[in-house]
Amino acid sequence: MITIENIEKIKEILINDGVIAYVTDTVWGIGCLPSSEKAVRKIYEIKCREAKKPLILMSYDSYPLLDYIKQPVEKEAQRLMKQYFPGALTLVVEKSEKTPDYITSSMPTVGIRVPNNPVFAEICKHIDGHVLATTSANISGEPPALNYDEAVKYIGNKVNLVIKDYGYKAQGRASTVAGFKDGETVIFRQGDVII
Repeated sequence: MITIENIEKIKEILINDGVIAYVTDTVWGIGCLPSSEKAVRKIYEIKCREAKKPLILMSYDSYPLLDYIKQPVEKEAQRLMKQYFPGALTLVVEKSEKTPDYITSSMPTVGIRVPNNPVFAEICKHIDGHVLATTSANISGEPPALNYDEAVKYIGNKVNLVIKDYGYKAQGRASTVAGFKDGETVIFRQGDVII
């Protein structure tokens, strides 16, 4: 799917504080390595995003994300991860010390997700740490990009690379965002997944 040359290019961009755009199962996203505060700041600039709106962390699997969240993970969160990852569900959980405040807008929680998209999964499998700090590919307040052409049009001149979707399209429906209070699931945004 993604050539070795392109994988190497993606890795080089990210290691050097760059920002990439890519397809997911829901909408197109932009992201960077969680360890790069410079790249996170760039994402906020690209999107004209308020600093109080946090980014989320995404990977190809739950395991790389576990270092970024407080352990042990509460039982209801574990159940939902097993049932809906990969898929269109973002879980807001307590973060660990590894998750920088500049990603979460200094909040004690972080959103995590595992998209169900082979292109996104392949990117994450090859990059340093296997996790991206990410948000939707658009200017804040505008509709998110739903395909490659829209991603190029909306933010193509502002990111370091827009990666092709290789035929694996975004479905265009946002993820459901859920958190937890007193062991119960709380829906913050109703999206594609019905819990």
